[in-house]
Amino acid sequence: MTMAEPGRTSGPSKSIVPELTVPELSVVAPVFDEADTIEEFHRRLSGALEGINGLDPGRCEMVYIDDGSTDSSGALLAAIAADDPRVTVVTFSRNFGHQVAITAGLDQARGDGVVVIDSDLQDPPELIGDLVAQWRLGAQVVHAVRDQRHGESRFKLATAKWFYRGIRRLTDLDIQLDAGDYRLLDRCVVEVLTSMRERHRFVRGMVAWAGFRQVGVAYDRSARYAGRTKYPMRRMLRLAVNAVTSFSFVPLQLATLVGFIAATLALLAVPVVIVARAVGSPFLSGQTTVLLVVLGLGGLQMMFLGVIGEYVGRVVEEVKARPLYVVMPKPRQPKPSDDADPDDAGHERQP
Repeated sequence: MTMAEPGRTSGPSKSIVPELTVPELSVVAPVFDEADTIEEFHRRLSGALEGINGLDPGRCEMVYIDDGSTDSSGALLAAIAADDPRVTVVTFSRNFGHQVAITAGLDQARGDGVVVIDSDLQDPPELIGDLVAQWRLGAQVVHAVRDQRHGESRFKLATAKWFYRGIRRLTDLDIQLDAGDYRLLDRCVVEVLTSMRERHRFVRGMVAWAGFRQVGVAYDRSARYAGRTKYPMRRMLRLAVNAVTSFSFVPLQLATLVGFIAATLALLAVPVVIVARAVGSPFLSGQTTVLLVVLGLGGLQMMFLGVIGEYVGRVVEEVKARPLYVVMPKPRQPKPSDDADPDDAGHERQP
């Protein structure tokens, strides 16, 4: 069992695992309120690692990131770590979010290859063998590409499809379509990612930005084993905003373009209004048209001010330079009383 040392991480930290034998493979699994799933996940993950040809299970490590769970996930992880010396548990002081939890796992992982996988069992641990096979053939990033997605609504499937293709159009990233955060990263890629400490993180985009040789392995994604999704609509929208604002200036360029169009239309309208007034056209009489135009332009201005505010807010967050996450300290050991007589330790006082 290995537990994380307390402290704030504002840059890549040294691994919390003792420097004995460098693992060949590390598995990073964020955990948030997965009490109904985590034991089954660990059982299947252990079996998957043991079934990989040419891989010594003893040279693997499993890094679980407890992202501020409010159920019994923390206690279950502690029990798993007590029974399996390959397990490291990093416990956050609160919920810092899925993307930050992945980052913390990459900070702590020591393997030559690092697999990132969610612990809800929608992504099968048994696919790790196929990822490792492509890694051994020379790939430095191996994406698990979702071919089929079971147990998800049509709305979720449609928005996911639009999301990946929209990001490709709005950015210069050659992001892998239909791939989440389930992937294998070579050590050289992990070193690049851990050096990138931006606050609003979109790990999939960061992987695409890093480059290297990237391939995909198709698989069918299962429905959740138990529990409920940890990515409701609000979090999906926030992830989309982070993706766009972190890797694209298109929203700002769109604001500039709309401004030029509005100014051009205004200039073209000046002679039209003069002529209409001169001939006494009733089309432009009254204030209704003017009010509608003012309200429309005012709404556009407020909308684009909000877009600019998103970028400015991110600059402010970066300037603060707060740590990405905070790790819970180890439980304190009780100390003997200062006024206790050491000669009386273990002996009863005589009346």
